Amino acid sequence: MSLRIGLINQLHGSPDGPQPAPTWESISERASVAESVGFDTFVFEDALLYCDEKPSQGCWESVSIAAALAATTSRIEIGPSVFSAPYRSAAMTAKIAETLDEISGGRFIFGIGAGNVPDSDYEAFGFPTDHRYSRFAEAIEIIHGLLKRGEVDYAGEYYSARKAELVVRGPRSQGPPIIIAAQGPKMLRLVARYADGWNWWTLDHRSATETLRPIVEELERACDEVGRDPATLNRSLDFYTVAPLSSGDESGALGKADEVDGMAPTALTGTAEEIGATLLGFAALGFDEIRCDVHPKTPEGIEAMREVVDLVHAG
Repeated sequence: MSLRIGLINQLHGSPDGPQPAPTWESISERASVAESVGFDTFVFEDALLYCDEKPSQGCWESVSIAAALAATTSRIEIGPSVFSAPYRSAAMTAKIAETLDEISGGRFIFGIGAGNVPDSDYEAFGFPTDHRYSRFAEAIEIIHGLLKRGEVDYAGEYYSARKAELVVRGPRSQGPPIIIAAQGPKMLRLVARYADGWNWWTLDHRSATETLRPIVEELERACDEVGRDPATLNRSLDFYTVAPLSSGDESGALGKADEVDGMAPTALTGTAEEIGATLLGFAALGFDEIRCDVHPKTPEGIEAMREVVDLVHAG
């Protein structure tokens, strides 16, 4: 099976800041172009407010965006890269995932994690910030039961779902696959026990393999502990950031992102062949999908990734 490639899209911005808030029209256009270019997935953040930045940056609510994209695309898989579990009750999260899978015809990506860091938007919108792992452990047990069995009867310290049922089901008998974002040993053990897939991210392609390898090894130990074949877990990586050089630029600029306007030196730049080879290299760590944050974040920037997409699919 060839490596899959996705596109990361931002939902945040500020009318008074250097990055304007995206409109629904611009989000929809990016998804349409991504589908045309051949990207397999289109993911976005699940956040409410970035108030640690000045000026504060707001963010469109991701469930609403996912539903709209599910209805306006036809092939590409869509969804938040990682649902922030504290924003919604556990049983309601399962209901939302099932409904979005129905609207999209089985194309919903159900990623979920214990929550954002920093978490200042939690306090702003009234969500708890304590006992992050313990809350998530309860939530994922409820979500797993509802999606896989259609019912659960659970009473925990933080969440409850008493005799809850998913009576109407979407196109997949066990709901959309559960993808858990995790790094630490305890969270990785929840991945091994409950998830269909694992997700993580990297900022610096130059040290990514070195940084990711111990996490992958810990994930595989967690699978061994519960008697699970690690190969049964799909693995996706969110990759920040990719900026392909135009055809008129010289090759050999791999990694010289500081030479590209507005890019940090940790980003991946180069020709389509160089970028494709770098992304394909992550298959050695068992990754099945690489999701790229593309620069510039415009339809033209997405279109510039067409050759990279083709090369990644070709292997």
